[in-house]
Amino acid sequence: MLELNFEAELVEWRGPAPFFFAPIPSDCTGDIRAAAKLASYGWGVIPVTATIDGVAFTTSLFPKDGNYLLPLKVAVRKRHGITVGDRLSIGMSIVPLAV
Repeated sequence: MLELNFEAELVEWRGPAPFFFAPIPSDCTGDIRAAAKLASYGWGVIPVTATIDGVAFTTSLFPKDGNYLLPLKVAVRKRHGITVGDRLSIGMSIVPLAV
């Protein structure tokens, strides 16, 4: 299992609907890539459990420009009033898939 703690500034990507992401710091990329070999279920997407202000949620990291983005669920953002530009302290774990 890989556990990471980091800070990130929330960004918005506008597609058909707005999506909000916390960019993973580049110094975590190597560890994530190593863990992904045991945890990814394909397409480069990596399932994770993240915690922000005591609220844990599951999601999947998305690869982007050689790094990763952590999507924030609407329920998590609304519960804490999180919006674009907010700096967040995030705990995140990647657990290998059961074989």
